Amino acid sequence: MIADHQKPVESPFGRHSEPHEVLAGIDLAGKNAIVTGGYSGIGLETVRALADAGASVTVPARDTAKAHAALTGMKGDIRIAPMDLADIASVRRFALGYASDVPHLDLLINNAGVMACPETRVGPGWEMQFGTNHMGHFALADVLLPLLQRSRNCRVVALSSTGHKLSDIRWDDPNWTDGSYDKWKAYGQSKTANALFAVAMNARLANSGGMAFAVHPGGIFTPLQRHLPTEEMVALGWLNEQGEIAEGARALFKTPAQGCTTTLWAASSVLLEGKGGVYCEDCNIADVASGEAVRYRYVEPHAVDSDSAERLWSLSEAMLAKA
Repeated sequence: MIADHQKPVESPFGRHSEPHEVLAGIDLAGKNAIVTGGYSGIGLETVRALADAGASVTVPARDTAKAHAALTGMKGDIRIAPMDLADIASVRRFALGYASDVPHLDLLINNAGVMACPETRVGPGWEMQFGTNHMGHFALADVLLPLLQRSRNCRVVALSSTGHKLSDIRWDDPNWTDGSYDKWKAYGQSKTANALFAVAMNARLANSGGMAFAVHPGGIFTPLQRHLPTEEMVALGWLNEQGEIAEGARALFKTPAQGCTTTLWAASSVLLEGKGGVYCEDCNIADVASGEAVRYRYVEPHAVDSDSAERLWSLSEAMLAKA
């Protein structure tokens, strides 16, 4: 089942809106936020904007030295703590420590991720993209859920991607144990999982007034592309033969700051009240795709189906129990 409110609203913002525009007049003083991957790319810009608006922001980081180098000197209350999404024990340590120190969590931004990497195993044999992008964040939310429910009116934002169009959940083999690994389809499955996570998380926050959203940030050149060789990005049309951003990509891609605005909008907009669980793009709720496939817009039905979301939640609980 797809929510009736999975359709655009009259948002004053769009694909090229800037963080200061989206958060203008919004005071986040007294709010506690966590931003995974908050020390590079759009995560860094998300932290900057939330801290500027007054939030106390914690950035869990696999590489704390790199995080300190990126965040030192940034305005606001920003803290760094060790955590590796691919290591469930470290996720639990971070989450339990955070829950013991902070009385409530108002904003959980699941921003970190990997894309199109070679076949790699993490945890108890999980495929890396599913294990990091989905299961790591699922484990984090599993511990922090009571803290989110305690805050009332919290918001959870899961960064998905138009990549979700590449694959539904491989229900019989989400970890690609059959030898057919495809790095792009594996990425697509993980982004579908991120979107379905938001649907199921929203249902679990409803009684406390919280909401969860999935977000497609848009195309942005960030360290997310680190696993892609230059020749592949040329073939994709992202770079020209000289290794520079292609003209077509330049027109399509956003800056990292513009890439974080849909996250900020989902985390703060009053236009989303009562519309939890939706998939957003370009500072608005996305339309559901229908008919001919559109590669870089809209959300596919399989990524916002509540039955699939509950099925994935149950599957994830079972996988996490064995970690």
